[in-house]
Amino acid sequence: MSSPRVRKIADRIQVIVAEMLERRIKDPRLGFVTVTDVRVTGDTQQATIFYTVLGVDGDEEEALTATAAALESAKGLLRSEVGKQLGMRHVPTLTFVADALPETARHLDEVLAKARALDEEAAARRGATYAGEADPYKKPREDTDAEDLGDDDTL
Repeated sequence: MSSPRVRKIADRIQVIVAEMLERRIKDPRLGFVTVTDVRVTGDTQQATIFYTVLGVDGDEEEALTATAAALESAKGLLRSEVGKQLGMRHVPTLTFVADALPETARHLDEVLAKARALDEEAAARRGATYAGEADPYKKPREDTDAEDLGDDDTL
């Protein structure tokens, strides 16, 4: 668990790096980069920056390698700007890591779609019946004596 101070530093680094990538870094190798998360060690000496890249023309692998090279070359400029804006004595070293979250989410979507298709296929089979009763849940007993007394208005 990180302290509130470390979390504030991480949030601030995320904003600074995102703004720098959007406005000041003019590398043609940078595609559509999104800074997804920043994790700073407890002693604030190292910051790991997670990013995603939207590939152009479906060639995501090439865009990812080009972006990684561009971020590595801009690391010094980004670190100096982080140091200026944070005003810290020791500026954390920056490490860029491609975030695997979009790929994992895409895989989960594919698995869920496959399961949904298999469920629909199973439901569409003709002559399919339940293994047990159609409604396997227990229901409270209906008291037939109470109903008979209530329905009889003529005495």
